[in-house]
Amino acid sequence: MQLSLYQIDAFTDGPFSGNPAAVVPLSQWLPEHTMQAIALENNLSETAFFVPRDDGGADLRWFTPLIEVDLCGHATLATAWVLFNRLKHTGHSITFHTRSGPLTVSRDGARLAMDFPAQPPKEAEIGNVTDALGAQPEAVLAAPYAMAVMDSDETVRAIRPDIARIAALDIPELIVTAPGRDCDFVSRFFAPAAGIDEDPVTGSAHCILIPYWSQRLGKTELFARQVSSRGGALWCALKADRVSISGYATLYLEGTITL
Repeated sequence: MQLSLYQIDAFTDGPFSGNPAAVVPLSQWLPEHTMQAIALENNLSETAFFVPRDDGGADLRWFTPLIEVDLCGHATLATAWVLFNRLKHTGHSITFHTRSGPLTVSRDGARLAMDFPAQPPKEAEIGNVTDALGAQPEAVLAAPYAMAVMDSDETVRAIRPDIARIAALDIPELIVTAPGRDCDFVSRFFAPAAGIDEDPVTGSAHCILIPYWSQRLGKTELFARQVSSRGGALWCALKADRVSISGYATLYLEGTITL
């Protein structure tokens, strides 16, 4: 059996930055253990698999090297890019059917805009975040990822986390965020329980970040940067109980998987 594979850098307009995701189109689902094995072999933070529907949408699933996840932004953006730019999807938008419900991606000029659920965070006790980060947060919240709010952009960039201590937190997926210098806010994201020490750019984390920063800054349209070593840019908006997350994507690799 041969399967097409695309590797897309998401939330960037050039290669070697943003978050790389593998995208594998299918005509029908493979056994779950096979998809998990492909994701492990790819060794990227996410591999997306999709099966087209007769209505023009698609069923979509996401796998890290270790587990299947409920929601992933950058691999959704990457999948939409493949459909629009390589598989000739002709509509203005496409709806993916996922574990997190219907997710629509629309053309937004040269960018793609994802419509995701808003997940406003609440204060939470999740363990010793200060020791895990080596820095004192101003606040710790959660929904469903944990989130540590720091004092500055510089603090977020300088953090050298203890990944084992993050993995031992009650919620072992941790966003770190602060006001930005040249943007509304910055973030980083650590998810060792999913096999991802640091994710380069995390669309799903912005389901939590956007409602938090929208309320704190008193605005519904925001520009964000994820300040991992690869980095990425996200154009964000709060729309009632939904968020819009827009970004660029670029093709890095096309290939064939042989099973």
